[in-house]
Amino acid sequence: MSTQNYQNHTQLVTVYHKVTLPILLLTLIGSVVNLVLSWGDHQRIYSASLIVVLTVCLVLTLFFSRTFPLKAQDRAIRAEENLRHFAMTGKLLDPRLSVKQIVALRFASDEEFVALSRKAADESLAPDAIKRAVKNWRADEYRV
Repeated sequence: MSTQNYQNHTQLVTVYHKVTLPILLLTLIGSVVNLVLSWGDHQRIYSASLIVVLTVCLVLTLFFSRTFPLKAQDRAIRAEENLRHFAMTGKLLDPRLSVKQIVALRFASDEEFVALSRKAADESLAPDAIKRAVKNWRADEYRV
């Protein structure tokens, strides 16, 4: 496994991103086409509309099955980084920092964490800019 850095820190789950999502998109398109084609046919309209509704529900389920755990993980990271900052400085992180900024600060080494967190709060740095500013990358292999 290569060393994690800015260029390779994002995670792509092949089955989720390259298989499941395209199949679901094609299913949604196909179900809408089926609904449009059966619009005048009173025997097929119910089943066609039901397929569209179920496909939309599946899209929403897939979306929320990804976002809910990420929100929980972001809360845990916020707590970890607050503790890390407190251990280093005796103070909590600046309240001006957003959760996304704190998650980006996760990758900063201990040597640059405090200064970078101060700079991120003072200059309202975007999460991507924070990650790019990290000199000594601290890998996070457990991030989903």
